[in-house]
Amino acid sequence: MADKPPLMNLEIPTADTGFYSGFAKSVAIPSKILVAALIVWAISVPENAAAVLNAMNGAMLKSFASWYIYVVALFLILCIALALIPMTGRLKLGLPDDRPEFSRFSWFSMMFGAGIGIGMLTFATAEPMYHFANNPNVIMGETTGSAADNVTAAYVWSFLHWGLSAWACYALVGLSLAYFSYRRNLPLTVRSGLTPLFGKRMSGTVGHVVDIVAVVATILGVAQTLGFGVEQFVAGLNRVGFGDWIVMADGKPTAAGIVVALIVILGASTLSALSGVGKGIKWLSNLNMGLSFFLLAFFILFGSTFFGLGALFSGLIAYLTELPSLLFTVWHADGTETGDALASWQGGWSVFYWAWWIAFAPFVGVFLARISRGRSIREYVMGAIVVPSLMCFIWFTVVGGTAIDMTLNGSAGDAISGAGQESQLFVMLDLILSGGLAWIMAAIVVVLLLTYLVTTADSAILIVNTINAAGEESPKGRVHIIFWGVALSLVVGGLLLVGGLNAIKTAMVIGALPFSFVMFLMCVALVKAVIKDGIRERNGVQSVHLET
Repeated sequence: MADKPPLMNLEIPTADTGFYSGFAKSVAIPSKILVAALIVWAISVPENAAAVLNAMNGAMLKSFASWYIYVVALFLILCIALALIPMTGRLKLGLPDDRPEFSRFSWFSMMFGAGIGIGMLTFATAEPMYHFANNPNVIMGETTGSAADNVTAAYVWSFLHWGLSAWACYALVGLSLAYFSYRRNLPLTVRSGLTPLFGKRMSGTVGHVVDIVAVVATILGVAQTLGFGVEQFVAGLNRVGFGDWIVMADGKPTAAGIVVALIVILGASTLSALSGVGKGIKWLSNLNMGLSFFLLAFFILFGSTFFGLGALFSGLIAYLTELPSLLFTVWHADGTETGDALASWQGGWSVFYWAWWIAFAPFVGVFLARISRGRSIREYVMGAIVVPSLMCFIWFTVVGGTAIDMTLNGSAGDAISGAGQESQLFVMLDLILSGGLAWIMAAIVVVLLLTYLVTTADSAILIVNTINAAGEESPKGRVHIIFWGVALSLVVGGLLLVGGLNAIKTAMVIGALPFSFVMFLMCVALVKAVIKDGIRERNGVQSVHLET
């Protein structure tokens, strides 16, 4: 009913003493058991793990591909609608007198860094190149693979996966958590987003299950990101002279290379997480941003800037024009060569990406909520979806456009297209520069890779610890932080050794499915809360908590 104030007190049982003091044992212990079981299974019986994961993945893609497509479309539509409707757009994520803690520039910078992370370096080159060679337009015979008429189509599909839909997944979780945490004083944990539907039952078993699902999804989503990053980091170490012992003949990392990279990355991440959000994390974030703008400036000056800008405008216009159709297009295997190829492509690309963003959403969503208090829903949606998407588009067209242009004009031959995705950026730098200058730029990229990997991992460790601690934001439980750092290392390393990135990808798609249902319920709960709060305001009923 909207004639009384909403729920503004959600008690989550936590231990008062002992090893789990301050933690919700009903969340922390099952989460650790599930992640540990995955690690033991993947390492002890790798063939069985690979076979079972692949079978589950195949069944899920057959049964839930449409679900992933439609539910992500819902996330984007809901966020845009809440921003555009006057009554909801002006609602503040906080109390009436709350003011934003960060300037807009700092706010945008932090959101961009949290959401795109390592993908900016791995996929800004690789994804446009992949779609330049093949995409649904090529499969349907509308464009020609690796030809000039396929450039715009390549960017339409790249923008689809890294643009508005991707950021809507993050924004939805952040919007829900910020709304209920800062307007209703509920814990900053995922279960709070479902209180309009389940009320105080979220204090018990139902709430524990929701938070456990969020923890497992976060670990698998971050593992996918770190898996891509580890491969590129090892390729970079090889490029700057660490020897051939860390890579195989095909450029993929050896077992020794994976172990060394994980020790460096997750060791530094765990130490950083132990310091909370102190000087170490702040320093790394500032270094990330500075090196990122330096790398972008390099490609603007020495890359195919005019080609990239042309691709940006033509790709953006086509993307926005086709977006209503792209959001709801689902291809099913129908026994024909074209139909089967389209369904396979969508399962390997769009469905994979939607699962990845959903798995990453608990981590990024909590982070967005923490930095967005005091902003209106309209400003939040613009800042969390539109601006970061535009930054991604610029990166992909300036960096990836250089790779496509060099391939089209013949100056690169098949050097870039023939390299693995982990090596394409380094190959391109070798073609643009020579000798010592190429080595210096490669070294800068390696440092940037390391800082992005460390900040992604340490933030994920802290967020998982926050969820386990019933929304308590201050770092606690040094042993627990170390556990999650080691666990994340073993998940990434174990799955990489079992079946490479495909094993991580498969586990992540499976792990993301339960959280996609949680996010759907968060949509329903948020709409219900916003509508009822509007009615409360008109009737003079309290809709936000009162500070004491």
